[in-house]
Amino acid sequence: MEQILVSACLLGQPVRFDGTGKRSHDALFELWRSEGRLIPFCPEVRGGLPVPRQPAEICGGFGEDVLDGRAKVLTRDGDDVTRHFVVGAWQALEQARASGARIAILKEGSPSCGSLLIHDGTFNGRKVPGEGVTTALLERHGIAVFGEDALEAAAERLAELECP
Repeated sequence: MEQILVSACLLGQPVRFDGTGKRSHDALFELWRSEGRLIPFCPEVRGGLPVPRQPAEICGGFGEDVLDGRAKVLTRDGDDVTRHFVVGAWQALEQARASGARIAILKEGSPSCGSLLIHDGTFNGRKVPGEGVTTALLERHGIAVFGEDALEAAAERLAELECP
C-alpha cells in the first residue's frame, strides 16, 4: 500500500506557527487516514522551530531559491530562520524515503509546504504563485506534492502508482 507524507497540521496536530492545526475532514483524506497511509510530518518543527513561533515568509524568491541560497526565510521581526526550513525539508525527504512515500499532501500557503501559493514576503497577507522549501525539495527528488485542496489529483496519482 502506497504511503502518503502529510503535513501534521492537516491531521489536527497543533504545530502551526500560531499553535493550531488545520485538520482536513475531506472524505478522501479520512479514507487514507483509516487505511493507515498517512505519515504526519511538520518540517518546521522537525527543523527545530518552536510552537508557537513567529510567522515566517520567503523573502527574495521561492522554495527552490532558498534551497539554492538565493533567498531567505525571515520572521516578521527579521530573524533569519532559513536554516530551520532547509533542515526541515531534508528531514521531510528522509521521512518520505524511509516510508517509501512517493506522494505528499502538504498545507497550501506555507513557506515550507505551499505547492501552488506562498506568501509574498511582505507579511501583508498577499499570496503569490510559488512553492515552499519542503515542496521544492520533495519535487526535486521525484515526490509528487499536492495541496489539501487537490486531493482528487492526489488520488489519481496514487492510482497510477498502485496500478501502473
